[in-house]
Amino acid sequence: MSGYYSPIVYTVPEHEDGWLLKTVLQRRLQVSRKLLSRLKITEQGIMLNGERVYISVKVSAGDIVEIRMEQEESDDILPESIPFSILYEDEHLLIVNKDAGVIVHPTHGHYTGTLANGVVHYWKSKGELFRFRPIHRLDQETSGVLAIAKNPYVHQHVSEQMIAGTVDKKYIAFVHGSPAPEQGSVDGAIDRDPEEPHRRIVTPDGYAARTLYSTVTRWNGGTASAVSLKLESGRTHQIRVHMTSVGCPLIGDRMYKTLPEDDIDEQTAAMREERDSWIDRQALHACELSFVHPLTQERMTFHAPLPSDMAALEKRLDTEAKPREELPCGN
Repeated sequence: MSGYYSPIVYTVPEHEDGWLLKTVLQRRLQVSRKLLSRLKITEQGIMLNGERVYISVKVSAGDIVEIRMEQEESDDILPESIPFSILYEDEHLLIVNKDAGVIVHPTHGHYTGTLANGVVHYWKSKGELFRFRPIHRLDQETSGVLAIAKNPYVHQHVSEQMIAGTVDKKYIAFVHGSPAPEQGSVDGAIDRDPEEPHRRIVTPDGYAARTLYSTVTRWNGGTASAVSLKLESGRTHQIRVHMTSVGCPLIGDRMYKTLPEDDIDEQTAAMREERDSWIDRQALHACELSFVHPLTQERMTFHAPLPSDMAALEKRLDTEAKPREELPCGN
């Protein structure tokens, strides 16, 4: 084993003849300042035509620039044989379909049984060394597409796309009621609830958050709906908080329910309570993730099919909350 991941290779074109190597690394390979500092002290971290050099040297057209990152592993994560669904994998990325009920990364009180434990075991079983680097998170009870980087360069580049807003994250949710209008956005700053810090609320003093939505299906005249959602920010519990704030809490969500000011009648409250019992978690699924692959520069889109519990909920709504009305989806 070499101790390094496969190198990232760049050939200097004619118009960059005479550039400083540092400029090539920062402007063309877009290596972050933090990663560049690590590469500079790594024996084979920065190579020019097969030789280790200072980043202050000038390059010539046709020169081969290589960066190598040392292999790493998550020594603090216990490998466990936990099954998970792989949507895509190459030497740089692992894209999975996370099951509901699975925590992404070990936390206080949950050191085992997480997706990270399963992924580390999977890599070790293949004799591969990678550090577990999720690029984003999903709530424990939210299912769907999750991206994991296999090295710091890929993690940096996809994370920067997320900050720039060029990563598309789409969700499907089943909610009580029906948003009005059928298609639009929820703009509401989010922060911790001072009375219950584990919850989030919409508050003027919070962090800016925006969720785009489009109603896909309505049942029983709008007593329940399927909604397609796209995040333009990534606050904790954002979809759950935003949909509750517009009077459409997610079916099955025990933490975020109808707000007192919604003033729903007893019959509606009882109906929602019954439908909440039809699924054991909030009915939220990350169905699609799209971003540009940092190495190939191709835009890639990953899809996760509707999980069985949400498919069963949809079927029950079809059976017990007739009629079903399809709407054009704008997201």
